[in-house]
Amino acid sequence: MFRTTMNTVNSVAIIGAGNMGSGIAQKSAQELFQVQMVDREEQWVNRGEQIISDFLDEAIERRIFRSEQVEDIKSRITGVVGTENVDPNTDLVIEAVFEDFDIKTTVFNILDEVCNEKTILASNTSSLSVNELAKATGRPDRFVGLHFFYHPAKNRLIEIIPAETTSVESLNAVEQYCKTMGKVVIVCKDRPGFVVNRFFVPWLNEACHLLDEGVASIAQIDAVAEKAFNIGMGPFALMNLTGPTIALHATNYLSEQLNCPRYSGASSLVKAIEKSENWEIGEDTECDKKTAEIIKERLLGQVFAVAAQIVEEEICSIEDVDRGAKVGLRWAEGPFEIANKIGIEQTIKMATSYAELAGFQLPKWLREKNEIFEFNYIDIEINDKIAKIKINRPEAMNALNESVVKQLGSTLDNLNSRDDIDTIVLEGAGKAFVAGADVKFFVDKINEDSTKDIYDFTAYGHDVLNKLEKSKKTTIALTTGLALGGGLELAMSCDYRVGTRRSQFRFPETSIGIFPGLGGTQRTPRICGIEAARYAVLAGNFLDSKTASALGILTHLVDPSDISKTIMEISLEGKPVNKYPGAPRNDNHPVSLFAMNFYKDENMEVIMSGKTPKGFEKDDKTVIRQMKLLSFTAPIALKIANQLLNDAITTGDDLDSGLRLELAELDTIFASKDALEGLSALIEGRRPKYIND
Repeated sequence: MFRTTMNTVNSVAIIGAGNMGSGIAQKSAQELFQVQMVDREEQWVNRGEQIISDFLDEAIERRIFRSEQVEDIKSRITGVVGTENVDPNTDLVIEAVFEDFDIKTTVFNILDEVCNEKTILASNTSSLSVNELAKATGRPDRFVGLHFFYHPAKNRLIEIIPAETTSVESLNAVEQYCKTMGKVVIVCKDRPGFVVNRFFVPWLNEACHLLDEGVASIAQIDAVAEKAFNIGMGPFALMNLTGPTIALHATNYLSEQLNCPRYSGASSLVKAIEKSENWEIGEDTECDKKTAEIIKERLLGQVFAVAAQIVEEEICSIEDVDRGAKVGLRWAEGPFEIANKIGIEQTIKMATSYAELAGFQLPKWLREKNEIFEFNYIDIEINDKIAKIKINRPEAMNALNESVVKQLGSTLDNLNSRDDIDTIVLEGAGKAFVAGADVKFFVDKINEDSTKDIYDFTAYGHDVLNKLEKSKKTTIALTTGLALGGGLELAMSCDYRVGTRRSQFRFPETSIGIFPGLGGTQRTPRICGIEAARYAVLAGNFLDSKTASALGILTHLVDPSDISKTIMEISLEGKPVNKYPGAPRNDNHPVSLFAMNFYKDENMEVIMSGKTPKGFEKDDKTVIRQMKLLSFTAPIALKIANQLLNDAITTGDDLDSGLRLELAELDTIFASKDALEGLSALIEGRRPKYIND
């Protein structure tokens, strides 16, 4: 995984400038890749550029991007007419043309001639065999399947399908490209439909079968499906969004490839396409209880049965099946989570009924299941004495809950005891490292008058972080995305923190009525000094990658393509001589200079009273921002956090004493009304109203 010789991706070319191709090009450019957008004729290239321009103009209107950012994005996209004119030195070429095997292989034959030997080729396919496509190229070891979900600039899911011939280096390079794009990655086996379409497409077709059988109307089927799956749109509304033709093409393909006649396009679906019409859904959604139960059991049974097949065939894990549903389809829960909710006995009954209807046998492992599904959120990969721990809960931004923390603790115990490992690397799946702790847990416990559970959870969290703090292994946090609150505290317990341009950090706790309780008040001043710690912890300032590097929050700021090399170098270097320098790495950085002057000891009494300290202009933009951020905090949380930061200086080299002081304040803060108000407001999406109690 961490070989310095692995391929890296800095430049990409997209073959096909339609809706999908232009979307991939746009997203790649947004993430600072140099992009060529290629099509057969200039008019199609121009159309793709216009699609991107319209999309980005809308983003400006919605204040997602500023106009100057949009111009930067566009400047990284070069239109190219003709596949034969792709730059030979391009690192990755993604074909995104029509879903036709012969058309795709023609494109790859041209690319084989044009591109140099290091170029990796990829096919954006939702169904075609990646192994067969790989055989049709002249570089089967540098070929991979990619399944982007529409719209590629918005939908975070991507399925990566390595061919049997794909090299480890090529797979790792493409996976790093996808991670840099902020994608939630599912690496899966090359089987028809891969993961999501394998269960989703027959689900759409089954809704059409229900219509054909006269079980219910379109509106009734959609309404029952929405309730059963806790989704915003039923199958017919979804087909109207993407086009019934796509559904028919996909379900017929699965029927043929899997030899399952049940998947053949239902009569109503065929007729809808013959008439070139979308579904007329109607408004009569009410149906009797018996009818609703038939619809619910059929659609749930179909998903349960096919999801079980996916796992049986080792296409991916149960966690990735659920992840695909939640991230790719935006379902609130995945198939196996739904199964746990309704009960395993009912799940097996529904799945068995559908399997009999579809003419296949339900996988034995599900037939014999008698306990609820337990989900694993920690993945481990070991290579050359380096163990990589991936916190794999991207659908929740890898937030720390009881299960994640417990699994992480067990994993660290195992790795710390092994003699064949000298380095432990932590990373998060998707666009976040770890976006803090699971806030709902805190709110539920406060409402249940069970704040002791919060203390126990946090105290155990301290134990887990100490497994990193006191590990004899070299520990590295790969913070290439968002690290908030508890995620930042987790990273700080490691020896090193490696980040990229995508890295962002923040302690939001004081603004939501609490304080950083997993060591944030103790490790931050020991890393970057008390003044910078006040800037980060008390005011909750967002820290971009350059600021975090200047303060010492990041020990290494690197290009995404240099991550593997950097990890190898750190591993060879070993543990740091001084993990806690107690001062910014770059004291000439504007934020370092401001923090050391504004948040110095003699100013704190004035600042804590809500006033601007002497020597600073009240109308200075930076000062205004600080005072505004501080005014948004809960007074009791601000007071305790400030005292704990001071305690970090008093306890000096005795980190354990400082951590004990931090834990001791948990009962006080979580017993306050402001903690419940701040945490509840965060969940409800409103501004809290604090009363200093």
